[in-house]
Amino acid sequence: MRAKARAEGFDSFGVTKPASIGDAGHHFESWIEAGAHGDMDWLARTRERRADPNTLWPQAKSVIVLGLNYGPDENPLALLELRERGAISVYAHGDDYHQLIKGKLKRLGQWLAAKGGGEIKVFVDTAPLMEKPLAAAAGLGWQGKHTNLVSREFGSWLFLGAIFTTIELPVDEAEPDHCGSCRACLDICPTEAFPAPYKLDARRCISYLTIEHKGAIPFELRAKMGNRIYGCDDCLAVCPWNKFAQAGHEMRLAAREENRAPTLAELARLDDAAFRARFAKSPVKRTGRERFVRNVMIAIGNSGDALLAPSAEERLDDLSPLVRGAAVWALSRLLAPASFAKAAAAHRAHEKDEAVIEEWNAARELGLAR
Repeated sequence: MRAKARAEGFDSFGVTKPASIGDAGHHFESWIEAGAHGDMDWLARTRERRADPNTLWPQAKSVIVLGLNYGPDENPLALLELRERGAISVYAHGDDYHQLIKGKLKRLGQWLAAKGGGEIKVFVDTAPLMEKPLAAAAGLGWQGKHTNLVSREFGSWLFLGAIFTTIELPVDEAEPDHCGSCRACLDICPTEAFPAPYKLDARRCISYLTIEHKGAIPFELRAKMGNRIYGCDDCLAVCPWNKFAQAGHEMRLAAREENRAPTLAELARLDDAAFRARFAKSPVKRTGRERFVRNVMIAIGNSGDALLAPSAEERLDDLSPLVRGAAVWALSRLLAPASFAKAAAAHRAHEKDEAVIEEWNAARELGLAR
């Protein structure tokens, strides 16, 4: 089974029992009750199933957890200095991993079923399953203080998938926590999204804000987002265990050049058709053009580059109120007061959406225009 997994391109392999996640379900319930999941309502709706993997398939006796390395070939933190360009999370530089990994899992599971005579079901991220506690129980790594899985071999860069089976398999030993006294992942977070080690408040997490959050970005967090337009790798990239990491080998997950460091001016011009065409096979497409361009506007506002002001001003007439509101904020950060007042006079009088009007009012009242 391990040899077959390697042949399919998986880098990590471990076996555990469905009931091996310990207190993870209880901690998840407490996290939901605290509202730290933000507006990811599906997490609350599926809380009972997530808290107990056996509810997904009561007949399952073993869980095979597999990891596929997607380590970057360059330091993701370096891009944060290029303020006129957008930073897209490493995992979204290439093709969407879901279908790729699901195909590998199915082939591996079918081989196991044929050999062992049992049944299998495969899961990749979208099912109500707590993959990280299962991966830790199966010996692939441990959940670090940033709540993500850390591997001694691959650092922070593993995609996870699981095969549930009715076959009894020998289990692997769980991986102990090797974080020690290190706080690197906690201290680097721009928005202070970790109220304590091993606890994440998604409502402050840039990955949540840029991908899952559907409304306007909270005012107090916008300036902290920098040029991150889809996800955030800071807490992953700074982990000392990455010194053992290596670049991923799966070509379909390799970074597309256009996603490494795209210019904000280019991305600001994307209409819906152009967005869908550009990110056709990418995880980025899931967030939709409206939220994505909202993020681009925030990044433009954080660039400090007045040459990007026209890119934001063009979006004042965007069909999306969400984009228009973010464009107002961007201009308030880039334009001199007189120029900003001129833009406000030209556009605010015709604005119908209350949220966008509030953006204009806030920019004026808070004196954001420079």
